[in-house]
Amino acid sequence: MLASVPIILHSNGWFASSARAPWMPAGWMFRTVWIGLYAFSGLSGWLVWRKGAMAGRLRRSYGFQLLLNLAWPFVFFALYPMLGSVALWTAFLVICALAAILAYLILRFGPVDAAAGFLMLPYFSWVVFSSSLNLYSAVHN
Repeated sequence: MLASVPIILHSNGWFASSARAPWMPAGWMFRTVWIGLYAFSGLSGWLVWRKGAMAGRLRRSYGFQLLLNLAWPFVFFALYPMLGSVALWTAFLVICALAAILAYLILRFGPVDAAAGFLMLPYFSWVVFSSSLNLYSAVHN
């Protein structure tokens, strides 16, 4: 819910008049998809935790992906009015780091619980897709 605050505040502001990728889906799709992705991510983490493997570096990585996921909308939406395209390029770095952490989690979750690894794949795929939208915005705004 916290991550949606900058999106709600800026969707009708600068973002409404910005150049967006031609392949950008409708706004309602983002809300719908993210609900499922958060559920899959939570279930995936629980499956790994249940097997006693959510410890050390793996737990820190899981927490770090949550932090990056929270940071991205603040960097992309909230900082643009102050920093302009620098915010969009910084957001692109954040989302690329998120994709890298998710790839790591998929590779580490899979051997612990195959379902946990598979449940993270839609999240990873959506983040890669979203990074293409972010990159288009950074290049064209």
